[in-house]
Amino acid sequence: MMGRTSAVTIAEVAKHAGVSSSTVSYVISGKRSISEATRRRVEAAIRELGYHPNAGARALAGKRSHIIALMVPLHTDVYVPIMMEIAIAVTMAARGFGYDVLLITNDEGPDGVRRVAASGLADGVILMDVELDDDRIPVLRAQNTHAALIGLPADATGLSCVDHDFAAAGALCADHLADLGHRDVAFIGYSPAVYRRHAGYAERTLTGFRTRSAERGLRIVHRPCDGTYESTAGAFTRVLADRPETTGFVVQNEGAIGPLLSLLRAAGRIVPEDASVVALCPEPLADQYSPRLTAVTGPAQDLGRRAVELVMRRIEGADADEVALLTPLLTTRESTGPAPHRD
Repeated sequence: MMGRTSAVTIAEVAKHAGVSSSTVSYVISGKRSISEATRRRVEAAIRELGYHPNAGARALAGKRSHIIALMVPLHTDVYVPIMMEIAIAVTMAARGFGYDVLLITNDEGPDGVRRVAASGLADGVILMDVELDDDRIPVLRAQNTHAALIGLPADATGLSCVDHDFAAAGALCADHLADLGHRDVAFIGYSPAVYRRHAGYAERTLTGFRTRSAERGLRIVHRPCDGTYESTAGAFTRVLADRPETTGFVVQNEGAIGPLLSLLRAAGRIVPEDASVVALCPEPLADQYSPRLTAVTGPAQDLGRRAVELVMRRIEGADADEVALLTPLLTTRESTGPAPHRD
């Protein structure tokens, strides 16, 4: 209703539907059989008035919604196929527990978490695209919401989280190129906006790469880009201007992979004879390029499955605080080789 400033009550729903308050309660709880016509009248009143059953009342009734809310990112800089793969994995795993999945878009932020928690709409929440200082997490803690995070915040105290070990992934890239004799390496990353919002997957990968590069004596440069051909060309040009001896490239930006390979060819640098390229990307993407890419990968399906298991343990009342980091895998293909000899 327009202009309403207070929560709708069961009494108001009952009056609107022309039934008793107890009948509304029975429709919501499912504890008694109600005629189909009456049930439809009550449900129509609930929709029209915007009534949300109180989470506490739902708990007192001992009834669960058997719904998990999944907060999915809508950032323009995310790689949609991976996000959809995770969302599908969450949906399939939830069905194994007899649960359905409700998608909530990230643009609602903390308000979306509050809405779900206050309404009792879902028994638990799974957050995707977790930032290091994610502003949704204080709301989860304050509302005591059953939740699991796909991603690792800076402070994971009291939380259930699952993520790829992105720091280890960055270290794998540095080790691989160092083992091949490369000494000057460029890291082509996501857009500046991703680093500004402190996306955990981007910052942890870069930290792992930098730390291991320092240990292995690599000279590195990090250049973010938007993943378009123009932005990748700008990053590539700056790399060659600043470090013309660069022979190794690590790319963590799905959109920049194709442009980078084209730019290397245009510059007369044959892959892998003159320049080696390691990508952090899904396996199907690594296989579709020529040459096929040496890549660090981690199965997105495992993230979704583990997240559902974590949130279900919380829903069932278990002490489920846990941080699970999935081990990344580097697969050597055709895009990396020994560093070229310098005269």
